[in-house]
Amino acid sequence: MSKVAVVFWSGTGNTEAMANLVAEGAKDAGAEVDVIQASDFDSTKLAEYDAVAFGCPAMGDEELEDTEFEPMYDEVEPSLDSKKVVLFGSYDWNDGEWMDLWRERAEGNGVNVVDSVIAKDYPDDEAETACKTAGAALA
Repeated sequence: MSKVAVVFWSGTGNTEAMANLVAEGAKDAGAEVDVIQASDFDSTKLAEYDAVAFGCPAMGDEELEDTEFEPMYDEVEPSLDSKKVVLFGSYDWNDGEWMDLWRERAEGNGVNVVDSVIAKDYPDDEAETACKTAGAALA
């Protein structure tokens, strides 16, 4: 059985809802899952997990939340090695470009990104299915 961490930051609850859906998909596929706030995660915890999902909404001008999430992610990214990774998050304006930029950054740094999911505001039926599918890909 694989062990998956779903690590997220959420300001309005939309990305938290996505985190729970990703976790549900991983659990349904047979994984043991921990859902963890970004402030409670760092690279010392990576060894406990086979795969990780990272969730962060678009902030400012299409960027990651820079107080808690991005510092944690910056510290963890170099230690991800070949772990399977999913990126997810919600947005409310623009077109979700922050996810394309985040995925390009991660892949450019050697991260094994198996999927990424975005939702406009609260996850609708399509985003719900995509989140569960992404979680299953980590199991």
